[in-house]
Amino acid sequence: MKKHLFTIACLFIVTFMMAQNPFFEKQWTTPYGTPPFDKIKLEHYLPAVKEGIKQHQTEILSIQNNKQPATFANTIEALENSGQMLTKVSLVLGNLTEAHTNAQLQEINKQVTPLVTAHYDDLYMNENLFKRVKMVYDKKATLKLTPEQSQLLKKTYERFERKGVNLPAEQKTRLKAINARLADLTIQFGDNVLGATNGYYMTVDNRDDLKGLPEPFIEKAAEAAKAKGLSGKWIFGLGKADVLTFEQYAENRDLRRQLYEYYQNRCNGGKWDVNPIITEIVSLRAEQAKIMGFNNYSEYVLDDNMAENPENVFKLLNQLWTPALKMAKTEEADMQKMIDKEGNNFKVQSWDWWYYAEKVRTAKYNLSEEEMKPYFEVSKVREGVFYTCNKLYGINFKKVTNVPVYMKDVDAFEVTDADGSLLGLLYLDYYARPEKRSGAWMTNYREQHYENGKDVRGIISICLNYPAPTATMPSLLTFDEVTTFFHEMGHGLHGLLSKCRYTSLAGTSVSRDFVELPSQILENWASEPEVLKVYAKHYKTGEVIPDALIKKMQAAEKYGQGFSTTEYLAASLLDMDFHTLKYPAAVPNVPNFQQTEMDKIGLIPAIPPRYNAWLFQHIFSGGYASGYYAYIWAEVLDADAFSYFKKNGIFDKKTADSFRKNILERGGTEDSMILYKRFTGGAEPSVQPLIERRGLN
Repeated sequence: MKKHLFTIACLFIVTFMMAQNPFFEKQWTTPYGTPPFDKIKLEHYLPAVKEGIKQHQTEILSIQNNKQPATFANTIEALENSGQMLTKVSLVLGNLTEAHTNAQLQEINKQVTPLVTAHYDDLYMNENLFKRVKMVYDKKATLKLTPEQSQLLKKTYERFERKGVNLPAEQKTRLKAINARLADLTIQFGDNVLGATNGYYMTVDNRDDLKGLPEPFIEKAAEAAKAKGLSGKWIFGLGKADVLTFEQYAENRDLRRQLYEYYQNRCNGGKWDVNPIITEIVSLRAEQAKIMGFNNYSEYVLDDNMAENPENVFKLLNQLWTPALKMAKTEEADMQKMIDKEGNNFKVQSWDWWYYAEKVRTAKYNLSEEEMKPYFEVSKVREGVFYTCNKLYGINFKKVTNVPVYMKDVDAFEVTDADGSLLGLLYLDYYARPEKRSGAWMTNYREQHYENGKDVRGIISICLNYPAPTATMPSLLTFDEVTTFFHEMGHGLHGLLSKCRYTSLAGTSVSRDFVELPSQILENWASEPEVLKVYAKHYKTGEVIPDALIKKMQAAEKYGQGFSTTEYLAASLLDMDFHTLKYPAAVPNVPNFQQTEMDKIGLIPAIPPRYNAWLFQHIFSGGYASGYYAYIWAEVLDADAFSYFKKNGIFDKKTADSFRKNILERGGTEDSMILYKRFTGGAEPSVQPLIERRGLN
């Protein structure tokens, strides 16, 4: 009797806990169905993940054991629609781990990741389930599927193959172990970079050492020091925007070097060393590729991308390398002339580049970042981004305050189409903070899809890392930061305008070297005079940016392209160098490996790769392994695509409608090149517009 009562009590407790956990709710009743951030607690994640896995396993067994013959509906669509609870909790946990993390959340993520990794390994190595998938795939020619259904069938079948379903049992076991270890290592890499970034700041106690720095920047450094009990001093951390501002303006060369060297070498040794992690990741990926029948990891990755193989990637990168390096050397020579002219006896070094690049630009074009920044206050830039989206696609943005947010500075916007119909919800998270990873990115809390015949709209989030406003100064952006806002909104449009039936094909669910097309093409509007005059207004006076300043910006638009192209290409080539190693891929000394590879291509010492290997989160914790080239690959597409807008008018309705219909709405429902050529009317993309844009001809 007592045992019976104990069992009842346990069931009651479990039921109560489930009722209190927001992730156990089938549908969230918040406006727009957004995550109830105000109700989600740390202790909710692990039980929800475990229950999500349990539910998904039950659904998989139901599909697998179905006595009816395998059909597209009862197998492919059923599989596509399964695992919704697990997806829901994984999206919230994954997004907050990047945008608003803490030690407890990181620890939960470490506990959850191996569980989820093992679960999906079991799913995609399930031979009995695959038999049903294959039954449908083998009769695809007789099924009369729509193009989207055909793509879902193809992608589902290929996903099982690429995850190792056809491998012998011994190799499956080894592949599962590799996947589990890689999941742990990539988390460790990201955590170490965040820890190193937040764990250092440079203290300055002499006001004279701050000469050249903008006053608002100095004020911010004083506030930061005061918050740490260092009144009367100034501290400078390792946020990218802050480091670049210091490097660009600080006259004190020794301090520029001190901050720069720690910034570039954090995680290269010491407490937060990631080099052993890199060595193990590279080796495991090479072994993974060998098990899957490929010569190297790049071949494995690119087999599922537009580029198709490493040879095509190297061909594009090398085509651009020579003219980019030549331009970078010219820029370096201009800086050296200025250094010599000032009577200084040193060769330009990495910690001098931004400082003298700014001085040369000012001398050549009478244009400085400080002259431009007052016109780029963050809320005005947002207006420019929204204006551009409205003019192109007729969509509207309305700020809403009735939805939960995970951080008070996050804004939420209802996005509607020209006819008033809902397109989705957009979160904007603007400012840098210690609990947020560096960089900028777009993500989603819900992908657009159809459910029971109803169009379920996406919940999109854009995370930026701008300097937060101070007590006396709003957040003012560099023009690079302005274009970043446009860039991420391009990704946002890809999610918001999605018009797909299936989650796994919707929005940004496209190949890595196609996903950057919608983001990079929107950058073009940021510098168009017609658009600048809408949003570029002086934060104090409201004055619209003068024509004279726009002309100076246009004259200088190719300045610095040698540096930016070279550092980017160097990082892309470094990515490929790591991932074209054959198994066993031994990299015993990561810094030496990087130096050897950079020497091979003749990278000048004053320019490091955009990301040193030990800071390269894109490829070691961010999903871009053998994919960093994708930005320049997609830029070929975006430069080519924008040439149609330039020819027909930057807001030409017919061109914009075609881009929306054939690219933004279609997600991954057909092969990327088919979608692109549908936009162009059948024409192949040309590399020439990119070469001309960057001044590499």
